[in-house]
Amino acid sequence: MVSEKTVAEATDQIYQSINADNLDIDLHIAALKAALGREGQKEAVFDPAKLAHSNRSGRKLMQAYFRQRGVTVKFSA
Repeated sequence: MVSEKTVAEATDQIYQSINADNLDIDLHIAALKAALGREGQKEAVFDPAKLAHSNRSGRKLMQAYFRQRGVTVKFSA
């Protein structure tokens, strides 16, 4: 059973997963999607500095992958 995480906890796990070659990324995205719903948020915000591939193509790929799984991704400035 997936424990109920906060958006911040789920986001931190996604950063860890990305830096570990996307280990269990789909589970973490599902946890993030659930947390966003519980907290009434529409989108997840990520810090590009914490991403393994923070260039434009890496960010677009991440947005597309998460969007296919029902999570809208934005990046902090």
